[in-house]
Amino acid sequence: MNAESDERTGEPAADGEPELGSRAPEFIKARRTLHLSWQVGVFIVGLAVVGTGIVMLPLPGPGWLVIFGGMAIWATEFVWAQLVLRWTKRKVTEAAQRALDPKVRRRNVILTTVGLVIVAVLVAIYLWKVGFVMPWKIDR
Repeated sequence: MNAESDERTGEPAADGEPELGSRAPEFIKARRTLHLSWQVGVFIVGLAVVGTGIVMLPLPGPGWLVIFGGMAIWATEFVWAQLVLRWTKRKVTEAAQRALDPKVRRRNVILTTVGLVIVAVLVAIYLWKVGFVMPWKIDR
């Protein structure tokens, strides 16, 4: 399925969001072969960026940020990627609003405090049983 069959031209965008469909320049969209090669190029570049992000997930680096960057590259040309990004943006906004809710913040502060107290107690028990011994020996 190509992007031309997925475009919603002429329909007003919901909630002030941009219309779905290709954002390729008009002279590229006017020529089917050129537009198809444009789409293939966008897909390959987006795939490379998403692949790099996936590699960064277990390694040091901003893996999720790079993956969403690749999705944004795909969203310049493909409707399915635009819909995924809209859904993701909506979910992130909802999560941020929930996190700012005073009840949720209070619960998070309480859970963090309880967790830190448990860790402190465990460290104190360890130091009481084993003592404070450096893992290396330095002779002077």
